[in-house]
Amino acid sequence: MRELLHVINSFQKLDEETEEAVKKYFVEEKFKRNEVIIEEGKICDKIYFIQSGIIRRFSMDESIEVTKWIYTDNQFVTSMSSFFEQKPSFEIFQASEETTVYSLSFDDEQILLSYLLFSSFHLKLLRLYLSKINEFHHQFRLMSAQQKYLYLLKSFPQIIKKAKLKDIASLIGVSQETLSRIRASIT
Repeated sequence: MRELLHVINSFQKLDEETEEAVKKYFVEEKFKRNEVIIEEGKICDKIYFIQSGIIRRFSMDESIEVTKWIYTDNQFVTSMSSFFEQKPSFEIFQASEETTVYSLSFDDEQILLSYLLFSSFHLKLLRLYLSKINEFHHQFRLMSAQQKYLYLLKSFPQIIKKAKLKDIASLIGVSQETLSRIRASIT
């Protein structure tokens, strides 16, 4: 819980009442390796903060898993369109290793949003995430495979350190063999 409160307070300093509400409504959950957290076709009713572990977001393309992103410690995770609009998810979220999260249900989020300081945090976080997603998709799409790997290495080193080679390769859009050659050429 300490990490969650630290991240929230880095965006918006909370008062004691709001911190207590955060402690009340965020619930610790543990997922085993390969356990599905958010299912395709089902409504995602929680947002997660990763205390420790890895969560992979992917979709299926003609029976092939296509990794869209890999989340690591101290990141918030949810199927955004499913959670915020309460419609079925078109993606799958799966723990890549034993993962501990703090989850917040959709209903409890609505309660926390009545706290002005939490609402301010929420808005600041969403603005940052939307900006980063926009920037990422613009830049990443134009990069070569090697540039994508170097970008991840520089900006998201936890992904490179913790994720499976096949998942990083899928995220970058290359085979595992190609990724191995890229890694070898860099070191």
